[in-house]
Amino acid sequence: MSKPIVLIVDDEKSARDGLVRALRQGYRVFVAENGTSALEVLASQKIDVLLSDVRMPGMDGITLMQRALANHPGLICIILTAYGDVELAVQAMQQGATDFMTKPINLDKLELVLGRVLKAKRMELENEQLRAQLDDKYGLENMVGHSAPMQEIFETIRQVASSRATVLIQGESGTGKELVAKAIHQLGSRSKGPFVAVHCAALSQNLLESELFGHEKGAFTGAMERRIGRFEKADGGSLFLDEISEIDASVQVKILRALEERQIERVGGDTPVDVDSRLIAATNRDLKGMVDEGAFREDLFYRLYVVVITLPPLRERQDDILLLLNHFLAGFNEENGKQIEGFTPAAYEMLSSYEWPGNIRELRNLVERMVVLARGKMLDVKDIPIQVREQASDGEVRIDADLTVDEMEKRMVVQALEKTGGNRTKAAEKLGVSRRTLHRKLNEYGIGKS
Repeated sequence: MSKPIVLIVDDEKSARDGLVRALRQGYRVFVAENGTSALEVLASQKIDVLLSDVRMPGMDGITLMQRALANHPGLICIILTAYGDVELAVQAMQQGATDFMTKPINLDKLELVLGRVLKAKRMELENEQLRAQLDDKYGLENMVGHSAPMQEIFETIRQVASSRATVLIQGESGTGKELVAKAIHQLGSRSKGPFVAVHCAALSQNLLESELFGHEKGAFTGAMERRIGRFEKADGGSLFLDEISEIDASVQVKILRALEERQIERVGGDTPVDVDSRLIAATNRDLKGMVDEGAFREDLFYRLYVVVITLPPLRERQDDILLLLNHFLAGFNEENGKQIEGFTPAAYEMLSSYEWPGNIRELRNLVERMVVLARGKMLDVKDIPIQVREQASDGEVRIDADLTVDEMEKRMVVQALEKTGGNRTKAAEKLGVSRRTLHRKLNEYGIGKS
């Protein structure tokens, strides 16, 4: 794998040389002594990260960054400021900087920051490529996911889509079960047929039976004419039954017959009607446990339990949170006529630490709220609803203005070790640093093997 390429811009030779020595082992490094020379390097060489001082003779670092981003929108920009230049740092972040650091540069912290921003950028690019490929080949353009669990789910969807097998999708509320069902339908041979969705919990049992199987004229009071049910409407296509666990036992029997015999009878009728629809079901409950308790028919359970796709909750998809945040930000920017450029590192850190009990649905709604109410160009911690800030802080590193950088880093290191069960290789990967740097941090902070 090729090394990331960093361009260091600083008018002080000693500062440039020090950064080159620190980075040359893990990066390809270019240097420039002023903004004009930096733009020439950018025009002739692909650069991943621009690492620039703010105060330089002639063109300052913020002007350089603006011109660089105008020609290279995907460039990562990290601004180096003096201790008292907080306002300049804030201005840089508002105008497109990915992060900033204060001088003198803590080289270990620089390595940590570079690792984190490059990992985030790599994930973003890979996700864009994946979505483009899936859009062209598989029709999964509405599903966002880079994490290993989602890659396995994408592959399962591809494999099962071309079959006629019944599919059961399991997962907590808000994890995207209907998106998976639509992808299976769209990728299969029935894609030209209808996709009919029924949200079973929203209907009473009597109404649900009529909705699914239809009814004949006069079947009950108010049945003034024959009505075609969802099984018939889905003929030649796919029928998606969401929250199938909420269906009454009497209706379960009829669904079982439809699956086994590919026939239904309308309510009030006695003539079998042939149906050819693929059934995709979803539940946020433990169907097997319901069978054991006698709350769900065992025979129907095994007819449904042919191919099972289990969607992980968002708290188990940490690698996807940044992608989802940016995905929904782009959509709500366009929808609301906004031009918000992204999330500050502190806001992203806090949203990453949140448990997301409502999963993707909750994340989507939260981003919409933040976009609608935002006043600045970047979404910051202050834009996050208070209840989310409180819950995110309870279980994770607190975003505390009173903490020093070293204290914050120590908390992050300890937390990464706790999350990985003490596995230092995985902890280093999670932090976006080398194992060597992690060992150095452990020694520095006096964190022992325990």
